[in-house]
Amino acid sequence: QTASSAIKGAIQLGIGYTVGNLTSKPDRDVLMQDFYVVESVFLPSEGSNLTPAHHYPDFRFKTYAPLAFRYFRELFGIKPDDYLYSICSEPLIELSNPGASGSLFFVTSGDEFIIKTVQHKEAEFLQKLLPGYYMNLNQNPRTLLPKFYGLYCVQSGGINIRIVVMNNVLPRALKMHFTYDLKGSTYKRRASRKEREKSNPTFKDLDFLQDMHEGLYFDSETHSALMKTLQRDCRVLESFKIMDYSLLLGIHILNSTMKEKEGECSQGASDAKRHGGQKVLYSTAMESIQGPGKSGDSVTTETTNTMGGIPAKSHKGEKLLLFMGIIDILQSYRLMKKLEHSWKALVYDGDTVSVHRPSFYADRFLKFMNARVFKKVQALKPSPSKKRCNSITALKAASQEIVCAVSQEWKDEKHGILAEGQSYASLDDEVLGSHHRPDLVPSTPSLFEAASLATTLSSSSLNVDEHSQRDHPTFYSS
Repeated sequence: QTASSAIKGAIQLGIGYTVGNLTSKPDRDVLMQDFYVVESVFLPSEGSNLTPAHHYPDFRFKTYAPLAFRYFRELFGIKPDDYLYSICSEPLIELSNPGASGSLFFVTSGDEFIIKTVQHKEAEFLQKLLPGYYMNLNQNPRTLLPKFYGLYCVQSGGINIRIVVMNNVLPRALKMHFTYDLKGSTYKRRASRKEREKSNPTFKDLDFLQDMHEGLYFDSETHSALMKTLQRDCRVLESFKIMDYSLLLGIHILNSTMKEKEGECSQGASDAKRHGGQKVLYSTAMESIQGPGKSGDSVTTETTNTMGGIPAKSHKGEKLLLFMGIIDILQSYRLMKKLEHSWKALVYDGDTVSVHRPSFYADRFLKFMNARVFKKVQALKPSPSKKRCNSITALKAASQEIVCAVSQEWKDEKHGILAEGQSYASLDDEVLGSHHRPDLVPSTPSLFEAASLATTLSSSSLNVDEHSQRDHPTFYSS
């Protein structure tokens, strides 16, 4: 209930003090005990020999694991001066609440960082998560998991306000034409009427299946990088017994009106001037899946500032830039969640409910992303006319070979058959005499007859003789 201006001011003062204080500490490796350190400083409104005076109520500012978070910031290329400048130089901007958690969200004026208030349980869980999070980032800095830059607590008037500083997934400099919060669940996963009335609503899984029923298309390299990153991240979350997370997906349509683009370009330029050309986002979606140095300009034009978005196409062929990140990972599958799933599963189909045991949740989440959301563009096929010509020539060549081979076989076979047929005829002539039974004198057989004749004659000549004797014993005796 504290006035948001007082919270924003206290956050800026507290972070300014604690980060400034850190610069005096030498760089060293992170030790296990560093994850459990909590530093505390009291900032009275009249100021002290350590802290500046301010016009907010007195408050105490706590910093959790300062050295560990300093390491994380360095890992993501954030210099202490830039961090301070981004958070403390200009007033924080409060965002309308995008989730149902009841948290407050602030974004820095340059768009780099999101500051979110978290519940006591979530802050506690993040503290426990830090050693594993540290190990995971060391092994793999390319991740769509939230990038945590700091965990703090403002204590004022007997109230604790815990905040976490994270990367901003959706830059405000580009208009997001669609925003989705996807869990891979279908139970009650549709945006509420109240949400739809907002200027920038966040839609859910059923809305996505309705709007983008064909999914979003990527080139094969980007698709495989994205799916590998998602698989790795889901396995990490599963190992921490985390579920109920979402993929926050922002879609910017590049084919929108030129006027809108011009407006965005001028806004982007003014942002760059204001920040002295400072990089707008430290960790872009494209870098998260492919690492720095790779840009996805295959879909975009050179004049467009992609802001680190991932290029894709819609089923209508529209060129898109996608911004995404996994959010809400501070939910552990504890007793309350187990109970919630149990009673929902009794009433509804348990597999469609969003709350689920971590392994099932991860598998369902990945299956949904791979089968319904992210599709791979098939390799380019040759144009129909060329393809037709090629196929015709190939067919002609193949048929020519077959015809030659077949005709050769027929010639050989026919030659053999006729030779045998003639010997058979001469035998008949000798034995029977053409005058006694004119109907038995063979004429030159047709190809079809020759084939059947060949079948008969392919057995031994003995069979032929026996066969002849059986058929015409009278003539032989006469």
